[in-house]
Amino acid sequence: MHSSVPWTTEQSAELYSLERWGNDYFGYDKDGFVTAKTLNTEVPLMDIVQGIAERDMSMPVLLRIENILDAQLFRLNEAFARAIKVCGYQNKYRGVFPIKVNQQAQVVEEIAAFGARYQHGFEVGSKAEMIAVLSTLEEPGSLIVCNGYKDAEFVELGLHANKIGFNCFFVLETPSELPIIIERSQALGIRPRIGVRVKMTTQVSGHWNTTSGDRGVFGLSTTQLIDVVDQLKQHEMLDCLELLHCHLGSQIPNIREIRSGVVEACRFYADLTKEGAALSYIDLGGGLAVDYTGARSTDGQSRNYTLEEYCEDIVDSIKTTMDRYDIAHPTIVTESGRATVAYASMLLFNILDVNTFEPTNLPEPTENEHEQLRHMRDILTYLRPQRVQECFNDAHFHRQEIRELFKRGQIDLRTRSIAENLFLDILHKIADIVDQMPRVPSDMEGLRESLADIYYGNFSLFQSLPDIWAIEQLFPVMPIHRLDEEPTRQAVLADITCDCDGKIDRFIDPWTGAKNTLPLHELKRGEDYYLGVFLVGAYQETLGDLHNLFGDTHVVSVRLNSDGSYDFVKEIQGDTIADVLSYVEYQPKEMLERYRKTAERAVREGRITVRERQQMMKAFNASMQGYTYYEEEHY
Repeated sequence: MHSSVPWTTEQSAELYSLERWGNDYFGYDKDGFVTAKTLNTEVPLMDIVQGIAERDMSMPVLLRIENILDAQLFRLNEAFARAIKVCGYQNKYRGVFPIKVNQQAQVVEEIAAFGARYQHGFEVGSKAEMIAVLSTLEEPGSLIVCNGYKDAEFVELGLHANKIGFNCFFVLETPSELPIIIERSQALGIRPRIGVRVKMTTQVSGHWNTTSGDRGVFGLSTTQLIDVVDQLKQHEMLDCLELLHCHLGSQIPNIREIRSGVVEACRFYADLTKEGAALSYIDLGGGLAVDYTGARSTDGQSRNYTLEEYCEDIVDSIKTTMDRYDIAHPTIVTESGRATVAYASMLLFNILDVNTFEPTNLPEPTENEHEQLRHMRDILTYLRPQRVQECFNDAHFHRQEIRELFKRGQIDLRTRSIAENLFLDILHKIADIVDQMPRVPSDMEGLRESLADIYYGNFSLFQSLPDIWAIEQLFPVMPIHRLDEEPTRQAVLADITCDCDGKIDRFIDPWTGAKNTLPLHELKRGEDYYLGVFLVGAYQETLGDLHNLFGDTHVVSVRLNSDGSYDFVKEIQGDTIADVLSYVEYQPKEMLERYRKTAERAVREGRITVRERQQMMKAFNASMQGYTYYEEEHY
């Protein structure tokens, strides 16, 4: 139903919960465009899309806003600084970014640059990540926290890092790592800085709540912890044990669980200090959640706290516990990855086509029309709320009869087409009635969703949004223009892979958690329709795969200026077809030569002319160098 009252951009913003999940980084203007915002700067995303097109880059594009990443680092560090001042805490905060969350060089370089003023460091879990950090991080005194399993080579890299001015900690995940650290440090004559990861018993909610507890994969049990202390005492190295590490989980929605976990961590810290360990750092791992849905709740894809509350609860809990045991306040470390990078990146793509489930070209009845078609038309004569269930059952029965007759060759394709259209007409009228009913019959739940359009987007879910498929992650999805128009269609999104799982059919709803369709606008002939998937900066680029050999998208990084303009800071071309083929062990040059031989044979056999052969070779080679996604042809 269309309202007679003019639609407003404010209604669109509310419909898509833009201001609830946008974290003040996204807004809208009077012309119906979604805008990116930082401080006093606001730029329509469609302006950036136009700039992308002018630079000859096709959709899809991963867009990064540098200012947002800078702002998130600023907000995190300043929030802890304020909490430390308010609580009278007698030490400082040092943040580290877990590089596994987004390992792209551009992101890591920006974090190192923007975080330098805070000595914001990195958490690494492999030698490759360590190499990336050592070649990027410049600010002396920055933390490098080494998690994961560490061999001798990994340990040597960390020891060298300390030697050149970084604060690099080896966090023991298993007791077997300690002898390696001791041997390498003695061989190189470099005193190690050691941390221990303890297994927490505090249980948290959310998807990643199995990283603690007795069966947690990483961390030391209390027995192993005491054994480490004793080994360090034997080697006169207990003073090297400077950091306690604990990790409750990722994307923790409930602040009470975070506070409870911090208190438990402090108890470990206090008793290790009594054992003689020279602890001065407490690393609380990740957990700071992103409110993907804007619900501000304890749902696993939301959070019920602000950044300020998160920081104050951590600082206050540590201070209260340490004061109780008369222990000096430690340096607070957190490994906030998701909350640091999620907001800065968004996937932009165009809609290629739409498939609707509505009756089309319904003919008038004829005298010799098949009786099953007459039965279906009759349903509309007695369709009313009191008989809606009967009509629903009858429609399915007669459609099935038609399908059986078609399979037996007793009716033709045209008759079946009429029946399918009649069925859709009946279902839409039933759905209109059901929408007004206070209680929906059980087998008609989801009827409206079953009639939703399918909008085909120019992207690969598996490459750019793998968490939607793998763990049913919700991301905000919405059009980035036409917000001043009422969206009159309900749709699900399909990507361009040949896979039935390549779809988005769950969307954020801050009141119900999730809904199965997304309100969208009708496509306009000759006009592109652009959607954005927001908050995708965490994990999506790292986890993406080559399903159907769709490769990395183009990546554009922009910086917003105070005068409302923007600069294209970096442009990274997406994978070509030759690129992705080489990833799966094809040799593009050899492929071109084999195709040339095939075409040459066709010339010899008289199938094609030499000129046609040359045109085919040019087309083949051009395709090899082309984008893996759908490219519009302009004639």
